[in-house]
Amino acid sequence: MLKGFKDFIMRGNVIDLAVAVVIGGAFTAVVNAIVASVINPIVALFYQPDENGNIGPTLTGIYGQEVAFPLGDLITAIISFLAVALVVYFVFVVPMNRFKERQAAKAGVVEEAEPMPTEAELLIQIRDLLEQNGTAAGTPAPGTTRLP
Repeated sequence: MLKGFKDFIMRGNVIDLAVAVVIGGAFTAVVNAIVASVINPIVALFYQPDENGNIGPTLTGIYGQEVAFPLGDLITAIISFLAVALVVYFVFVVPMNRFKERQAAKAGVVEEAEPMPTEAELLIQIRDLLEQNGTAAGTPAPGTTRLP
């Protein structure tokens, strides 16, 4: 029973999913705090926040209304995504891939498969096999009829 549970847990997709959910949730709060306290003030140096607190350029619409493009929220989302993805990749995915490679090496699994032959190589092999069987290019194979 424990061996089955271990096999289930050691499957890459289960571990990757669990890691992404747990670390993503925990690390997002840290990244959001960094972006809110460092990046947004830098953007605010160039743009004045509107009455809703959105930081970004404000343009006048076709009906005379002010329209704000909240770049602060966009930058926050991009930086949060990249930071979480980097941490998950380098802290969990890379070590897990190394672990899988070591397990495959212990089991004697060869990952390098022989490359598939090209179409020209296959045609050459077919020609050679036909010649070995006595079937030249101009003579029909035994048991076959030649069409005019």
